[in-house]
Amino acid sequence: MKKLVQSITLLIVFGFASGQGISKKLQDAVKTLEMDDQLKSGMLAFYVVDQKTGSVVLNENGTIGLPFASSQKVLTSVAALELLGTTYRYQTTLAYNGEIQNGTLTGNIYVNGSGDPTTGSWRYDQTKEQAVLNKWIKAIKQAGINRINGSIIINNNWGTYSVPGGWIWDDIGNYYGAGATGFNWRENQYDIKLKSGNSVGDKVTIVATLPRLRDVNLISELTTGRAGSGDNAYIYLAPYSSIGYIRGTIPPNENAFTISGSFPDPAKQASNLFEEEFAKQGIVISPVSNAASGLNTSGNHELITHQSPPLDSINYWFLRKSINLYGEALAKTLGFEKKKEASTEAGVNIIKAFWKERGIEPTSINMKDGSGLSPQNRITAEALAKVMRYAKSQPYFNSFYNALPEFNGMKMKSGTIGGVKSFTGYVGGYTFAIVVSNFNGSSSEMVRKMYKLLDLLK
Repeated sequence: MKKLVQSITLLIVFGFASGQGISKKLQDAVKTLEMDDQLKSGMLAFYVVDQKTGSVVLNENGTIGLPFASSQKVLTSVAALELLGTTYRYQTTLAYNGEIQNGTLTGNIYVNGSGDPTTGSWRYDQTKEQAVLNKWIKAIKQAGINRINGSIIINNNWGTYSVPGGWIWDDIGNYYGAGATGFNWRENQYDIKLKSGNSVGDKVTIVATLPRLRDVNLISELTTGRAGSGDNAYIYLAPYSSIGYIRGTIPPNENAFTISGSFPDPAKQASNLFEEEFAKQGIVISPVSNAASGLNTSGNHELITHQSPPLDSINYWFLRKSINLYGEALAKTLGFEKKKEASTEAGVNIIKAFWKERGIEPTSINMKDGSGLSPQNRITAEALAKVMRYAKSQPYFNSFYNALPEFNGMKMKSGTIGGVKSFTGYVGGYTFAIVVSNFNGSSSEMVRKMYKLLDLLK
């Protein structure tokens, strides 16, 4: 018995000493990084928690709110998985009104969206553009319709406020700045093919947009940059605008250099595409199609309902590829499902309330959106580390964990905006959140230094 007590005592002492050892190593490494020239005018926040006990291993500026960029996505992800459920699916219905006589519908075809961010997406076989269109056209033909004296009306249900407040002009118009509406198509993304000149300063011309951008005049103010300069092109095109500009530079001697933008009006883009595709497959439409918002469609006749993949699958791509559109759609969906208000503000308030109920200090989460794109977001490292520890005890954790990318041999979500790099995740027996804000110099070099610090937890 005496030997057993001695053994247990030794284990406790060893564990305590081991914990002290890792804390000391981390503190020394943090001090070194904070003295680095790349953080001369910047700040490091780093919070580490023992996964089993919840004890704090390190707290360096952990209670100071900083922009964590896309690492913030875990707040939205976990709240959505728990409040909506892993099997939640969006539903988009195809319906009609009016009368069908001799194959002619005198009335309209309605596409009623519910905020599904995957409709027309290339990431799943069942959501690809042609798969969705073929299914809808088949349903129309099975209803005996081969001519429509009316319009294709896309009812997005969520109004026209697609982009959250706090997003910056340099982001809106580019693919990662796509806002979420009640009807989203092809992840609200299109590609632009560009042709550059041979010399620095030469004009850059637009070769094509894929798919073809409808009713929008894009003007290239791009010039040719130096060899190896990469993609420094930005699209400036506001939601629902009909004119946009592309500014910056791309490398020389490019014939089909590709950048990606966001549809200014996804519903309008899709309705024109639907009309063309319907005509190709033998359904004549007159007059022109159009998009609408907030229509009363309660008396319509349903043709077919398209379901999205389940939420755990959507969440996989949300975290793995850091798709901002998915985060904004999930935030608005939470607002719609819980408060009948499909707005960013309503969704963010629900997410914040969710974490408050789970013991996270409310002032530590100052969210402006569901994706982390706004530079006005302020989150503490302590809050994110606690969120990650909470997720590990939940029944959906395996799905959540699988969705996290892997960097440097660690499962963690990353975040990047101007002057900011962050990570939050799991390594060894710890959960952590780390961010450097307002660093200078090479981003890749700063990441290498952050990896070196995190390696101490392995």
